[in-house]
Amino acid sequence: KTSKAAVAEIKALGMHVEMLTGDNALAAEAIAHEAGVDGFTANVLPGDKAEAVKKHMAGGRRVAMVGDGINDAPALETADVGIAIGSGTDVAMESADVVLMRSDVEDVPLAVKVSRATMRIIRQNLFWAFGYNVIGIPIAAGVLKIFGGPALSPMIAAAAMSLSSVTVVSNALRLKFFKRK
Repeated sequence: KTSKAAVAEIKALGMHVEMLTGDNALAAEAIAHEAGVDGFTANVLPGDKAEAVKKHMAGGRRVAMVGDGINDAPALETADVGIAIGSGTDVAMESADVVLMRSDVEDVPLAVKVSRATMRIIRQNLFWAFGYNVIGIPIAAGVLKIFGGPALSPMIAAAAMSLSSVTVVSNALRLKFFKRK
């Protein structure tokens, strides 16, 4: 029921959506058209799904595979990111990198958004921590004293280091307020 909305949201995130299915071509075409996917391949065997994923990856694409069954397990394992639907088989969940807790495909774009927000915060934290250390370590080592400046008190250096850690943790805690938009 939610596939059409999920596909639209995934496409709005700038992703290409294809459907690989073991169903016959007529059924696959009808479902692909209704869901709004960019393309589909029907009559696909489980091993062929993994081969299709490899083919896309060989073309330079990063591939996320969403599946829920035993037939999807090889492709979930092969993809850059395998996403198993919560109601899926144990084999699919074991093969995937991400397991959605609910059995709703609408959680796929949410997982992408949370992932992107997490990576953005990690990059910010690395930037600030690197910048702090590039400036702070030479000062703590006494570079200012060499040029006639003051020596840094160990207590001030420790406080600055603590402030850096608090800043990084506080920035990471912003994920707690992540909202599905």
